Amino acid sequence: MIERSPLAWKPVGAVAGGAALALLLTINRYDYHRDELYFRMVGAHPKWGYVDQPPFTPLLVNLCTQVFGDTVWAIRIPGVLFIAAASILLAFVAREIGGGALAQSLAAAGVWTTFPLTAGHITITAAPDLVMWLLVILCLMRALLRERPRYYLLAGLFAGLALYNKHLVILLLLTFAAGLLVVGPRKVLLSKWLWAGAGIAVVVGLPNLLYQIANDFPQISMAGALAKNKGDDARITLVPLQLLWLGPLFVPVWIAGIVTLLRRTELRPVRAFAIAYPLMIVVLFVIAGQPYYSFGLLAALFAIGAVPTVRWLRESRARRGLLLAAVVVNCGVAVLSSLPVLPITVIAKTPIPSVNIGIADEIGWPQYVAQVKAVYDALPAEDKAHAVLFAGNYGEAGALDRYGKPQGLPDVYSGQNELWYLGPPPESATVVVWVTEGDGPLHQTYFGSCETKAALDNGYGVDNEEQTARVYVCRDRKLTWAELWPKAQHFD
Repeated sequence: MIERSPLAWKPVGAVAGGAALALLLTINRYDYHRDELYFRMVGAHPKWGYVDQPPFTPLLVNLCTQVFGDTVWAIRIPGVLFIAAASILLAFVAREIGGGALAQSLAAAGVWTTFPLTAGHITITAAPDLVMWLLVILCLMRALLRERPRYYLLAGLFAGLALYNKHLVILLLLTFAAGLLVVGPRKVLLSKWLWAGAGIAVVVGLPNLLYQIANDFPQISMAGALAKNKGDDARITLVPLQLLWLGPLFVPVWIAGIVTLLRRTELRPVRAFAIAYPLMIVVLFVIAGQPYYSFGLLAALFAIGAVPTVRWLRESRARRGLLLAAVVVNCGVAVLSSLPVLPITVIAKTPIPSVNIGIADEIGWPQYVAQVKAVYDALPAEDKAHAVLFAGNYGEAGALDRYGKPQGLPDVYSGQNELWYLGPPPESATVVVWVTEGDGPLHQTYFGSCETKAALDNGYGVDNEEQTARVYVCRDRKLTWAELWPKAQHFD
């Protein structure tokens, strides 16, 4: 029987509150991330789902801008709350297998690592997904370890809700079920409570599923495009990136979590989680899934590993000193590489933009928009009356929409992901200020002339996707927009 201590609210609250404070102190530094600009743009068009994801995060961004204002800090408030909640949930996971105050605190420190801090700083789907995964895992642990099968119903509820943010929770449930088949307890798979929980997940998530069916499963098309465009990189970096995000000095704690699940007799009911992780890695490798897809389970295994780690510490004061140093160094490096703590003028002189592309993608948007505006302002008056903006990617489109419209720039269009579904420019648009990376074969093929007018530069020397972009002015369209629009669509 596992003896459980009360949750150590003071130290755990300090760890969670410290992470929230770090996120708040850096919430307004640098600028929007490209995904935030995209969510801001598509979230203004509420739907049950989008081609590249369910509706929760885009609609949350839209809600935040409506309530708090159209600012960077406004849309980042939820991320702070999600990461604080994830920290407390990690402490609950450690408590579930007998962890005391120190183990719970170490588990809570799992959010002081690169990926959670990045996910909390930038409004992306990863932060709410981390919370939902941990809720599902905690409910499954309680159902199995405490023999309280009604927790399966809660697990089903949280899984159904998670489907509105990302469909990845299905991967967690399938690999956990496979783990039960491999190492047991197999009788759980016959539990009426388990299947009732599965039914709740289906019912709660049904509108999302119906949207996918009604629209020919757009996210399958999106997943296929990602596998084609980024699949090789995803496979190569699948495990290394996860361990880098966790931090090399925290990896032994994560390994201890897997080992303790497999070895401790009283944890036999939940050792399927130790099997689920490698199974998940195999599945992600086959489908070319992104490395962050399995981070929620990795974080839970880290929290479990905090318990045997603390027991190991008790044998030696030197070990306690070693762990303290490891936590400080690991978390310090994570903060430096995940949050915009350095002056923007020096960031290009560090390896941070190469290690964390999220940092690089927060830099330069006002400068880029100003350079596009200079091209537009140079157009003759008769051209301006028939001009629109076209962006090669959703970051450029989102920036032009956020910063360009208040400065008098015309509407912006893009063929990437959900932006394509917002429709083409009007047929009256005969002049296009086109922003795109590389040579832009699409606009050069379907327009009589396209002149290069500018090369984007953020002015800080930070290498991101826009540093290779150019601004063209295109005229003499060869096709109608209705004919051209299908050729402009791309998923990536």
